[in-house]
Amino acid sequence: MSKMVINGERVAAQDGRTLDVLSPVDGEVFETLPRGQAADVDLAVRAARDALGGEWGRLSALERGRLLLRLGEKVLAHHEELSRIESRDTGKPISTARADITVLARYFEFYGGAADKVHGQTIPFQQNYSVQLVREPLGVTAHIIPWNYPAQMFGRSVAPALAMGNAAVVKPAEDACLSILRVAELALEVGFPPGALNIVTGLGEEAGAALSRHPGINFITFTGSNEVGVLIQQAAAVNAVKCVLELGGKSAHIVFDDARAELAIPAIVKGIVHNTGQTCTAGSRLLVQKGIYPRFMEALAQEFSKVRAGTPDMDLTCGPVVNRAQFERVNRYIAKGLADGMKVVAEGRIADGVPSGGYFVKPTLFSAASHDSDLFTQEIFGPVLVSVPFEDEAEAIRLANATDYGLLGAVWTENGGRQQRVARGIQCGQVYINGFGAGGGVELPFGGVKKSGHGREKGFIALEEMSTTKTIIQYYGA
Repeated sequence: MSKMVINGERVAAQDGRTLDVLSPVDGEVFETLPRGQAADVDLAVRAARDALGGEWGRLSALERGRLLLRLGEKVLAHHEELSRIESRDTGKPISTARADITVLARYFEFYGGAADKVHGQTIPFQQNYSVQLVREPLGVTAHIIPWNYPAQMFGRSVAPALAMGNAAVVKPAEDACLSILRVAELALEVGFPPGALNIVTGLGEEAGAALSRHPGINFITFTGSNEVGVLIQQAAAVNAVKCVLELGGKSAHIVFDDARAELAIPAIVKGIVHNTGQTCTAGSRLLVQKGIYPRFMEALAQEFSKVRAGTPDMDLTCGPVVNRAQFERVNRYIAKGLADGMKVVAEGRIADGVPSGGYFVKPTLFSAASHDSDLFTQEIFGPVLVSVPFEDEAEAIRLANATDYGLLGAVWTENGGRQQRVARGIQCGQVYINGFGAGGGVELPFGGVKKSGHGREKGFIALEEMSTTKTIIQYYGA
């Protein structure tokens, strides 16, 4: 049985309760987790608070950075082990899991190097005054991690918090948290003081809710559904706690008639089937200019038809979705598209020999006459792509913005003026021109607008989000 990590120790839940971990590949139980409750959360928060007043809080920025760098090295030293854990837990193809662990290490490298590069300011003020603006940690930061990229999201959220000197309490998703628990053990091995990093496993409505409303936390990061994000904001508001929320997306590719199809088509396919479409930034809407729509869709269909879903060790394009609830959700949306009269332009295939109890979904490319369907406006979180034609630049921008979400967008055109006009016209936090990275790049600030959330992660801006400023005004006399 796996254990939580609290105050530098591997522990079970205080009441002894556990949760079964089911494999997405065959639906069978392969591990158990502690089912943490409010008492376990309270223990972790108190450990984090003690760490701030103890050894962890006394470390310099340079020393914190060195610990993060050592953790990045440790992750790379255990790369294959962590990749296998991540792949088994989530159902990802093993090559995808390996890439995720590489990115996890990169987060520790980036923020380890940045820890002592955060500078304050000297502000000109009245004569005989000296004014300093210093940047300080927030205190105890809470991190509620999703199941689609557990290792990556752990690094993205926790590394900048630790770099700034906060002490962290992490509640990973119950569906996928084994890699996070192992990395927390590695953090202790490289010398992180007890209480600096604490992991509480359990259900969202129990451990997650208790963490969100705990009066001892000073900040919350959350990635997940809009509905849960609202509940977290409401809980945090009681204690006037700041949140950074990333709440999903319905990202659009906009393909103009001068686009280079040989670049766009592979990126469009990968952007919806990578991680089996379980990506907030998945390019799940496709807008194609009418003049090229028939031939572009024909070429896209040929490429899309090559997609294969299989077990992690088959290492195909995608694996299963994470659990039965997600399996049923994605299939309901596919059935809705068919009921709405959408045309299936192409389908991927599920490989022969996959276990019958696995949560494998057939990747599907739809063509729609209009953008009114739920498939065009709602986040499916699966390998389902919906395309519609558009007339001109103005309509393309209008359709791209015709959703409550605003996380990512992509513009495919060789016209330089159009590139800038459309990129600036799309209401989202990140825009690619003639490319699509699904929010990639540790160095690139990332976050959403509208119901995709608020606040920014990644890059140096995350260090600002994970800290606060203090203004020191000194009168030194005439």
